[in-house]
Amino acid sequence: MKYSGNRTSKYHSVRSGGFDSKKEAERYGELVLLQRAGRISGLQRQVRFTLIPAQYKDGKCIFRKCEYIADFVYTENGQTVVEDAKGFKTPEYIIKRKLMYYIHGILVIET
Repeated sequence: MKYSGNRTSKYHSVRSGGFDSKKEAERYGELVLLQRAGRISGLQRQVRFTLIPAQYKDGKCIFRKCEYIADFVYTENGQTVVEDAKGFKTPEYIIKRKLMYYIHGILVIET
């Protein structure tokens, strides 16, 4: 079967232009405009944060690292902002959001 366009995820979001959802693609467009206007700077996509490092026993990895991948990271008014374009909050996301604050002191902004 040949891929012929946008696909739907298990949460019914439609991939759009290299983004996981239309909502994420639209928010990126807004952030690009804000950066061009000088309101934000350093816009990055898909930034990885380690929440729990890999665990080893006897030289073997027994648990892979746990990461949170932020949709967007940028600087606004001298502060780092971590943002996630959420349509559906999975239980895994809710735990990772809490770990981001506990470990890194970062509150994830949801759009």
